[in-house]
Amino acid sequence: MAIPQLSPAERQAALEKAKAARIKRAKVRDDLKSGKLSLKKVLGMKDDPVVGRMKVSTLIETMPGYGKAKAEKIMAELHIAESRRLRGLGERQEAALLERLS
Repeated sequence: MAIPQLSPAERQAALEKAKAARIKRAKVRDDLKSGKLSLKKVLGMKDDPVVGRMKVSTLIETMPGYGKAKAEKIMAELHIAESRRLRGLGERQEAALLERLS
């Protein structure tokens, strides 16, 4: 697939949209880390086009007391692919994740 040729205005609009998405995902991670949002609430936001694109591993690593190694271990135990994003989680995977991390 060829990269589309964008006009400078279209390119700037795309950059602004990407920046807004990164900022929103960072805010969700910060709120989860500080306790303003619960894991259940974040998983409930998976239908949001921006939040749904967050990787599950990143979400687990955001939780207090969890790092890369624990996140990988949990995802392997729950049979969640390393590249899985929130919107791609099935009902069983979501329930198992909530049970494991709550």
